Amino acid sequence: MTEEPDAEARVPLRDQVYGTLQARISDGHLRPGDRLFEQELAAEFGVSRVPVREAIRMLQSAGLVEVLPRRRGVFVRSLDRQQLEELFDVREALEALAAKLAAQRSDADDVGRLGRLAAQARTALDSSDVAAMSEANTAFHDEVIALSRNELLTSMLEPLHGRLAWLFRVNPEPERVCAEHDELYAAVAAGDGARAWEVAQRHVQASRVMVLERMAF
Repeated sequence: MTEEPDAEARVPLRDQVYGTLQARISDGHLRPGDRLFEQELAAEFGVSRVPVREAIRMLQSAGLVEVLPRRRGVFVRSLDRQQLEELFDVREALEALAAKLAAQRSDADDVGRLGRLAAQARTALDSSDVAAMSEANTAFHDEVIALSRNELLTSMLEPLHGRLAWLFRVNPEPERVCAEHDELYAAVAAGDGARAWEVAQRHVQASRVMVLERMAF
C-alpha cells in the first residue's frame, strides 16, 4: 500500500514559508523595520527563491511587510498612530459582530470549548505563566471568531490579527483581559448576542487605549 504523504508535504512551499514568517512577525522574532532577504530565506528553508518571493507577496497583501524601492528591500511593516487607529476601528466592528454571531450560533459543545480556553487563561494568570496565558487568550479569540461560522468575517479578521499580534506580546493588563474574556464567555454561553456585542466592543476599545499608550509616536 502506498503511504499517504504527510500533511506538511501537501502544503505548497510558498504557504510553508509564509506561515513561518507570519509566526515570526506575530511573536516578535521579526520586528517592525527588520529587513527580509530572499536569498538568505531561500537558503534557510532549503527552497528556491520563487516560493520565498511568493510568500513575501502574500505577507505584503496581508499588510505585514512593505517593499521600499528607495531602500531596495522588503521590510517588516511599522505602523504609525493613524494606521493603528484605523486597524482598531475595523477590529472593533468585526470582532463585535463575530461575538454576536457566536452567541447566536453556538451549541453546548462550542460553549464548553470556549469555557475551557477562558479557564486555561485564568489558571495561567494565577500561576504567572505569561506564555501560557498569551496562548490561551489568542486561542480564545480564534474560537470566538470560528464560532461566528462566517467564513468571510473570519478571512477579514485574520490579517488584522496578524498585523496587531506583535503589539500584544507583553500584556500589562492581564487581569483586565481575563475578566473581559470571562464576561464574553458568559454572554456567549447565555446566547445573548447583544451582550456579547457590547462586551467585545468594550474589550477592543480597552485594548486600543492600552496599545496607543504604550506606543511612542
